Amino acid sequence: MLHRLSLKAIGGQAAEWMNEPASMVKETAVTRSTVTTQSFKTTLIILILGFLLGRSVILFELVPFVIPFLAVICKWRRSYTLAAGLALIAGSATVSFVFAGFTVVAILFYLLFQGISNTFFEQQRFIPIVVLASVTVARFLGLLVTEGYSIYHLLTAAIEGGLAMIVTMIFFQSVPLILEKKKKLTLKSEEIICLVILLASLMTGTVGWLIFQLSVEQIVARYVVLIFAFVGGAAIGSTVGVVTGLILSLANVANLFYMSLLAFSGLLGGLLKEGKKISVALGLIIATLLMGMYADNQVPMQYSLYESLVAIALFMITPKKWTSELSKFIPGTMEHSQEQQQYLRKIRDVTAGKVEQFSNLFLSLSKSFSLLETGGEKSNREREVDLFLSRVTEQTCQTCMKKHHCWTKKFDETYGLMEQLMDEYEEEGEIKNRQLIANWRQHCVIDERVISIMKKELNQHYASMQLKQQLIESRRLVADQLKGVSKVMEDFAKDIQREKKAHEKQESEIMDAIQNAGIDVDNVDVYSLETGSVDIEITLPSNDYNEGEKIVAPLLSDILNETVIVKHVEPSSLTGSESRITLGSTKAFVVREGVAHAAKGGRLVSGDSYSTMELGAGKYAIAISDGMGNGTRAHIESQETIGLLKNILRSGIEETVAIKSINSILSLRSEDEVFSTLDLAMIDLQDGLVKFLKVGSIPSYVKRGDKVKAVEAGNLPIGIIQEMDVDVVTEALKAGDLLIMMSDGIYEAPTVAENKDVWLKRVIKEIETEDPQEIADILMERVIRESGNEIHDDMTVIVAKLDHHLPKWATISIPYEKRA
Repeated sequence: MLHRLSLKAIGGQAAEWMNEPASMVKETAVTRSTVTTQSFKTTLIILILGFLLGRSVILFELVPFVIPFLAVICKWRRSYTLAAGLALIAGSATVSFVFAGFTVVAILFYLLFQGISNTFFEQQRFIPIVVLASVTVARFLGLLVTEGYSIYHLLTAAIEGGLAMIVTMIFFQSVPLILEKKKKLTLKSEEIICLVILLASLMTGTVGWLIFQLSVEQIVARYVVLIFAFVGGAAIGSTVGVVTGLILSLANVANLFYMSLLAFSGLLGGLLKEGKKISVALGLIIATLLMGMYADNQVPMQYSLYESLVAIALFMITPKKWTSELSKFIPGTMEHSQEQQQYLRKIRDVTAGKVEQFSNLFLSLSKSFSLLETGGEKSNREREVDLFLSRVTEQTCQTCMKKHHCWTKKFDETYGLMEQLMDEYEEEGEIKNRQLIANWRQHCVIDERVISIMKKELNQHYASMQLKQQLIESRRLVADQLKGVSKVMEDFAKDIQREKKAHEKQESEIMDAIQNAGIDVDNVDVYSLETGSVDIEITLPSNDYNEGEKIVAPLLSDILNETVIVKHVEPSSLTGSESRITLGSTKAFVVREGVAHAAKGGRLVSGDSYSTMELGAGKYAIAISDGMGNGTRAHIESQETIGLLKNILRSGIEETVAIKSINSILSLRSEDEVFSTLDLAMIDLQDGLVKFLKVGSIPSYVKRGDKVKAVEAGNLPIGIIQEMDVDVVTEALKAGDLLIMMSDGIYEAPTVAENKDVWLKRVIKEIETEDPQEIADILMERVIRESGNEIHDDMTVIVAKLDHHLPKWATISIPYEKRA
């Protein structure tokens, strides 16, 4: 049976091995077929381009397009050089054998000079110079042989070489755009002009071709102008018309008239592009009729009109897919904007994906550090006891003659007594239990030596445990920090992926409401309508009188039933007066605070530090830290605690993680026993909820009307222990409530009060004013007076009042018809 299974497995594996090459051969064949097809298409395009450019003659005797095209093909794809050369020679031969001979000589000189140039230089920048030299030498030698030497012939050769050098630089920009499949996001203006020059150069190759007495180059030229006017507008259309007409006029002086016709038709077609193809075609007909009636041309108007109609027919049957693809490359078109947005969306998604990967990485690292601490306190304790007792027995029991008796026959009794001795010494510092000592002396023959070694090892054990605890705390700090960073990066990834949702109906209603208010609005984009996180962008023709703040924001506040304010205003364009206004939800509450501060004995340096800050997520933080003792050292400790807290909270890390991180940092930073307290209140400005995080601090008080409530939590000061759990107390505040936070200098100052909590509640209740700064000053003055007009400790009191946010402008109710 086993033999059959083995043979079956081997057979299956062999079948897979045999099938794998077949699939690979099939894929290779498909790939080769694709490459062959692509190579055939490229070769065909090069043959057509070379043939037309070989026929392109300007000023009756100059052919400046031949060698530049060959140079570009030779540099771009050397394997197609032979095909390009043969196509150029064939095209020149259709004009005359003289031009064909010149083409052959020029190609030979170019290959010779290019070979010499590659020997010394490899840079592409020397190719136009090689083209200049080869064309000039070839033309001058041809004229020298046929007509003899003259300055005119030398000047003609130099002019043709200069034109060829310029055309080479143009073709290096335009030829790859036709031959390569590389997807570009946009075309520069220079690249568009170079592409048009290439197309016009190809049109010169059709000069003299007639179909029913209609000029092929004129039909193609007008068709190209129609395409670019329809895609790019008036600027692109007129530019293409001027460049095309100029190149064609150089090929045939009779075409000089058509430069005006092409430029005018490109301008009219671009201006009328909003009316689709019909309007663009109408622009060409109007230009043809005007130029035919008022211009002196050598072609009858009816033939010119027929040429325009044929170009229009070709334009009408051009697939929309072609024009849409071309539009993606022309700046300023809607298709180009959509392509740019799609590209930016892809970049955004890739960036957000990378950020999410980093977030997962940091979260995994945090979990790996946390796993190092798992295992349970009981198992860790047993392991530490085993290690400790093994070190003691190595120095005592290993040399004892009764080792076998104690650790083999009476293992449990020996281990239990030694563990009791260890616990006794850890708890009392000495072994005071006489019964335990008696039992040990009766059990062990070297009892005193064991106790002595145990005392010695315990001291080393304590030092080792302290180092291990610091290592554990370091791991915990790293784990907490990594977890906090992971959360921040996760939120950041979500912010990156924030995308405009479909709110067409709401956008239409908002636009109608603003227009009914008498304000023109160009555009409305709604990104979010969630309560508390409204995000809307509008574009106004002008914002000279702050219409966005005075009218639009109050109007949106009435429509959305929540306060909306102007967040940001920026100009929509550099030339116009349009303004883009960003509107969003404002906080439902505002906080006004008052602070009173005094150092011990009236000194300048206080051990207390405090801070009030508004965080980006609609939260307001109030923090007080009291360093141990007084003076400079206490001030440095408390200031360091507040500074760390501010930086960590602003980074977006959760407040409990922030406090644990600060505790770990301060406990590991110094060996001195210098501690500090921290009293933190995080106020949510949207719903009024307050989170109190008290670490070694005294109670805070909330006053609502004539009622005073104490808020307290039990946590040791920061830095006093490595591992701590932060108790969070949550209270709901209302508008008009007062929050009083203070350091222990205020709480413990009144010496006459037996119950300081009751005394402070009574004092706070008796204060009649509701101004936060006045309350803080009154409370500080009352405490100092009750202390015999002396400041026995550093004192800090912060009073915060929560009020409703009142917008600067009242809401506006304008009736508007809601769309179904």
